[in-house]
Amino acid sequence: MLPHDPVMLLSYINTQLRDNYGSLDALADGLDISEDEKKNIVDKLSAIGYEYNSESNQFK
Repeated sequence: MLPHDPVMLLSYINTQLRDNYGSLDALADGLDISEDEKKNIVDKLSAIGYEYNSESNQFK
């Protein structure tokens, strides 16, 4: 289950990206996250000022 708090979600997602997945799409596949759920994550993190950067493979 993913954290609901945006800051905790940011920490969790970035840790997963750093330690286990080479891209946001790989993370979504690995954690069985649907496209809608992935969009919700991106939107939630965008709302607190974070965007996914594919070059660094993290939200910053």
